[in-house]
Amino acid sequence: VSPYLVRGISVGDQLEVIGPLGGWFVWRPEQTEPIRLIGGGSGIAPLVSILRTHIRSGNTAPVKLLYSVRTPEYVYFADELDALTAEAGAEVTIQYTRHAPEGWHGTIGRLDARRVTDWAQGDQNASTYICGPTRFVELASDALVAAGVDPTSIRTERFGGA
Repeated sequence: VSPYLVRGISVGDQLEVIGPLGGWFVWRPEQTEPIRLIGGGSGIAPLVSILRTHIRSGNTAPVKLLYSVRTPEYVYFADELDALTAEAGAEVTIQYTRHAPEGWHGTIGRLDARRVTDWAQGDQNASTYICGPTRFVELASDALVAAGVDPTSIRTERFGGA
């Protein structure tokens, strides 16, 4: 919906907005298993919400975040994300797909199945939350399932053109 809101409407247009419809893509503080968060672009938004809830609840489950984004300028919630991941003690991996900041030591390019499964190793009992464009979500979830992750431990939220 973001491109539509930027390019498809004008000042004065009327919109009807309803609240969230989902219930599946929710992390609950009583969950004690490790948490894996995988986001692509603006798909970081619900993952930031999970991080906020995790911190407020005092939950001590380990958290890992894999965030794929074009360039440093496209990192959503950049300042808050740094603070949240530090406070949560989260292990953070950013995958820049176009170019990285000066001094970057990680890889550059789109996520592939090997990068996803290498990142996820060692967390077989984790709950995984993946949000991003449809192809991104399918690649990440398919890679994890192919690597032996229980599909029922993976929750996905996707977006894209209709």
